[in-house]
Amino acid sequence: MVVVVEYCPVCSLPTEYCEYGPSYEKCKQHASEHGTTSSSSSSSTSTAEIEEKTSNLTVNTADDRPPTETEKKGEPEVKLLPGGKKKKTEVPSVTVARTQRNKRKFVTTVTGLESFGIKLGDAAKLFAKKFSCGSSVVKGPTVEEIDVQGDVLHEIVEFILEKYEQIDINSVFMVEDGKKTKAHK
Repeated sequence: MVVVVEYCPVCSLPTEYCEYGPSYEKCKQHASEHGTTSSSSSSSTSTAEIEEKTSNLTVNTADDRPPTETEKKGEPEVKLLPGGKKKKTEVPSVTVARTQRNKRKFVTTVTGLESFGIKLGDAAKLFAKKFSCGSSVVKGPTVEEIDVQGDVLHEIVEFILEKYEQIDINSVFMVEDGKKTKAHK
C-alpha cells in the first residue's frame, strides 16, 4: 500500500502539520486561495468554541460526595481489584514498638501518627521534651516514623492518648516480644 503525503508549499511540512509550523496563517491563507484543505484546518475548532463547551464543566472532589455506608459505620472500605479480588483499605492505627540497640540501650518507634493528621516533626519535639531524650523523624522501610531514644513504650502510649484526642485507644497497638497487642492504659 502506497501512502501519498501532500506537502505545503509555504512551510514545507505535511499539510496536516501546518498548524504546528512557524507560518500557520500563511499556510491557511494559501490553502484557501488554492482550494486545498489540510485535515487540521477543516477539523480544528476555534478557541472560543472550546471555551464555550468547557465553561460549564466542574470537578468533583472527595469532599463533595456524600459518605458511603461503610464510611458512616467506621468499617474499612472494600476495593475491588482485577480478577474479582477484594482489598480492604486500612483503618488508621498507631503502632508503638521497642527495639534493642545495644545491651542496655533501647529505641521506641512510633508509626502511623500521620494517618491521624499529626505532624511528625511536632510530635517528635513533644516526645523529646516530655521524656527528656532524643527524638527524630526517620524514613522507615514503608512510611516515616518517629524514633525515641530509651525504653518508654508504656509511657509513650499513655502520652499519645492523653495529648491527641482524635486517637482512640482501640487504634493504638504495642509490639512487645514480637507480638502485636492492643494498647492498654
